[in-house]
Amino acid sequence: MAELIKKALVLMNLGSPDSVKHKDVKKYLNEFLMDAKVMDTPYLWRLLLVKGIIVPFRTANSAHAYSKVWTKDGSPLIVFTQKLQHELQQLTDTPIEIAMRYGHPSPADAFNALKEKYPHLDEVVLLPLYPHYAMSSYETAVDYAKQVHKKNKYTFRLSIIDPYYNDSDYINALSESIRPYLSQPYDHILFSYHGIPERHLHKTDPTGSHCLSNADCCEINSPAHNTCYRHQVFTTTRLVATQLGIARNKYSISFQSRLGRTPWLKPYTDFRLLEMPAEGIKKLLILCPAFVSDCLETLEEIEMRGRESFLNAGGESYTMIPCMNTHPAWVKTITNWLSEIKQTEQVAQTI
Repeated sequence: MAELIKKALVLMNLGSPDSVKHKDVKKYLNEFLMDAKVMDTPYLWRLLLVKGIIVPFRTANSAHAYSKVWTKDGSPLIVFTQKLQHELQQLTDTPIEIAMRYGHPSPADAFNALKEKYPHLDEVVLLPLYPHYAMSSYETAVDYAKQVHKKNKYTFRLSIIDPYYNDSDYINALSESIRPYLSQPYDHILFSYHGIPERHLHKTDPTGSHCLSNADCCEINSPAHNTCYRHQVFTTTRLVATQLGIARNKYSISFQSRLGRTPWLKPYTDFRLLEMPAEGIKKLLILCPAFVSDCLETLEEIEMRGRESFLNAGGESYTMIPCMNTHPAWVKTITNWLSEIKQTEQVAQTI
């Protein structure tokens, strides 16, 4: 049977500490923040900031935050990714492994497991669980997987699924995960995306001059859109709102999880949550479409701290719409992609 398997799938997510113990959280933060695509400062300055200032001061707070969302089975992000793997594996004979950009299991763990079980494997397809392109999420995950593939000289090809922020199946799955919540009374829907520094947009802009050049740059056709996080989250939001029939004045976009004092994409979610009640927005629906799996940033930052901020500012009801996790429409979407992959020789990028 092993010889008949020629293709396999790896679901790649961000990662998580191995536990909420300080030593594990510290190790994770060091790996995460020392990534030059996350903290894109010169190495020595990054080393000083991360190991000398940020990690020593953030470890205890981060460990406490993780402890608030940790489950009996471990990190929510890891658990939801494993559950997605399980749901998919029930519907396909394509072998599926999971990998994390930081922590465990690593891409090497996933590739080695597949190679051991299926020595005649021709191709491994990598599905980054990031719908939108950003150097600190999609790009770093893909580049790291490619480095591992090249370093270990695996005989199988590695193919990468492109960002799917505007894919019709993905838009449908995201919309269906939101739809049930629209039946309750609400004043506004806030699409809260993970923030990135503005300089990251400039670094990933192949034209060198388009991104953030004017207020409407995301609406003007440009090659920059292929790697522009801002354009892509605007597009996802617009397509979902159109599919669900949400009026333009009933939703908006904000950006969360910023770090440091340099300009990040605006408006900031934490600011908007404090401002909205005074604007007459008392009943809020909020979701985090930059993530397909619930994690620290959705469960602790938005569900817990965001709720407290909004209600204390005068809000009356606050409902966080979960990430797609293992929503049937999302599982069906990936299953459809797998069916298409099995019928083709390539996906998007192949090395």
